[in-house]
Amino acid sequence: MKLAAFRLTTDAPDVRRVGLVVGEGRTWWVHPFDDGTDLVELLAAEPEAREQAADQAAQSDGHQPDEVVLLPPVYPPAMRDFLTFEAHVDGMERGHGNPGVPEDWYAAPVFLFMAPHAVTGAFDDVAMPPDTERLDFELEIAAVVCRDVRNASPEEARSAIGGYCVMNDWSARDVQGREMKLKLGPSKGKDFATTIGPWVVTADELDGFRDEDGFLDLGMSVSVNGVEVGADRSAHMGWSFEQLVSHASRASWVKAGEVLASGTCASGSLAESWGRTGRLAPPPLRVGDVIEMTIENIGTIRNTVVEDDEDVPPVPAARRRTVGVA
Repeated sequence: MKLAAFRLTTDAPDVRRVGLVVGEGRTWWVHPFDDGTDLVELLAAEPEAREQAADQAAQSDGHQPDEVVLLPPVYPPAMRDFLTFEAHVDGMERGHGNPGVPEDWYAAPVFLFMAPHAVTGAFDDVAMPPDTERLDFELEIAAVVCRDVRNASPEEARSAIGGYCVMNDWSARDVQGREMKLKLGPSKGKDFATTIGPWVVTADELDGFRDEDGFLDLGMSVSVNGVEVGADRSAHMGWSFEQLVSHASRASWVKAGEVLASGTCASGSLAESWGRTGRLAPPPLRVGDVIEMTIENIGTIRNTVVEDDEDVPPVPAARRRTVGVA
């Protein structure tokens, strides 16, 4: 089952509806659930109740793509982005002058917290952030948590995963690099936009696409201006999503509505190519570029980079002090 958040093109900008998506590829309809339906609560419902609600929604008039604006499926209370693709880690480390994957990577799944208020819809324009000459995309698969868990085993964590969507973890690589030299961040290098969508595919719909180890095995690809620049499979993750949720919940709450992402797949970013070759090829993203990401059996997101029309304040330099002088 595919569940989308949307508004009609005739709605006010603050309207949010939840609908059942029917159809494949670029030919689909969205059928609204009753007003007040919450997408995360629908993911957490018993399958029979969710199916009953979907059957009722399917009886309503559907809306075609040109009649709706797809919104972020959830506005998460928190977002955690893991680092689970070994080949991506290898390429990025080589770009930093290191020999490859650090041994510590294998010890436990690490993640960073993201800016949840920065989520954008599947087909929204994304403004070029300030202060960067190296805008990049990152192709990821993300899980939406539908119930609170703490100290959950992987088996218990599985029931907390409501479904999956496509994620583009946009990154300003030069800004990110400066921040991480100080052993902190990234912060301003990533807090301007994260695209999630186009909808959430419920976890049960993807149970038939698991490998022998229980990992989701879905094709992933990304193109820039119609040219494919990266592809991988989700089965190449070092940890399953159940293991990621379990790890995140160790001595900590993972709350309903949170989004937990896989991290970038192999060849799923420009920076990985830069790291492997030592050249900015393909080049950083520019205004006008169209980035399209597809994950098999989930869907496609497509965003255009546009000029930023905001008036941003300058960056203040630190006050310098003389240290150790009486």
